[in-house]
Amino acid sequence: MRKRRAKKRVLLPDPRFNDQLVTRFVNNLMWDGKKSVAFKVFYDAMDIVNEKKTDEEKSALEIWKDGLSNVMPHVEVRSRRVGGATFQIPMQIRPDRKVSMAIKWMISYARKRNEKTMAQRLASEILAAAKEEGAAVKKRVDTHKMAEANKAFSHFRF
Repeated sequence: MRKRRAKKRVLLPDPRFNDQLVTRFVNNLMWDGKKSVAFKVFYDAMDIVNEKKTDEEKSALEIWKDGLSNVMPHVEVRSRRVGGATFQIPMQIRPDRKVSMAIKWMISYARKRNEKTMAQRLASEILAAAKEEGAAVKKRVDTHKMAEANKAFSHFRF
């Protein structure tokens, strides 16, 4: 077989929280290969979350993970051509894709916010996502609505 599936690379856990998911998030946050800058932004955001949090028994990392799981979509629509017409077909999402979509949405909507530093923007987006509000959660809700609206075409699934 010429084109085989790429091997999953094992990520090293991050220095502060010893968590692979944090490293995955930081890798998506990173621009121009500046990983130390990305780690600094993430850790600063976590410190801000720690200060601003209302739930005292949860750590900043737990709040971040809750926010991430609130942003994770469960279904998405995929385009499929059937006899000259293009249908939007709702499909289940693989677990690793769920996580990567949540990460990308959270980061992109954090970048679009209008706080002063990226750490502040990220912290606000994390806190909003943990409370099930904010742009990234809205994106998930819209994705689910789209899938629900196109449920009639689910028999075209491939």
